[in-house]
Amino acid sequence: MRLSEVVMSKYRAILFFLVLSLFLTACSVSGGEREIQNPSDVIGQQIPVEGSGQYVNIAPAELKTMLDAKDFYFVNVHVPYEGEIDGTDAQIPFDEVQERLADYPEDKDAKIVVYCRSGSMSGVSARALIELGYTNVYNLDGGFQSWAVEGFDLIQ
Repeated sequence: MRLSEVVMSKYRAILFFLVLSLFLTACSVSGGEREIQNPSDVIGQQIPVEGSGQYVNIAPAELKTMLDAKDFYFVNVHVPYEGEIDGTDAQIPFDEVQERLADYPEDKDAKIVVYCRSGSMSGVSARALIELGYTNVYNLDGGFQSWAVEGFDLIQ
């Protein structure tokens, strides 16, 4: 084998591994999030709220565990109403957090869990609560759709 053939062969091998690594990276979970193998191992993902603090996204299995020893104010923020999770304390539309502040606990350190159908409306609510000074806010990641996918019941 001539020197140029050896160099080209090595070049092709390097190129192959480079393309393979790019492909595998592109197919992995985006945004730096890890793929969840066992939902019961999840401890939540902290979501920063610029200039105000953070809230925590929790998986359905985490919420189920929390509900077993419920010590929080549980709010369905989805509009229009499409069902709820057993144990819900209030239905407060996601876009009425400030107007309905009196419906939330007075204690800004009270544990509050919000949810909606997909997690987007409750993300808005969680952010608003943090901006209003609440410090212990959780959001059901994926909403009650992810709750149902995990096999947990909804009240219709």
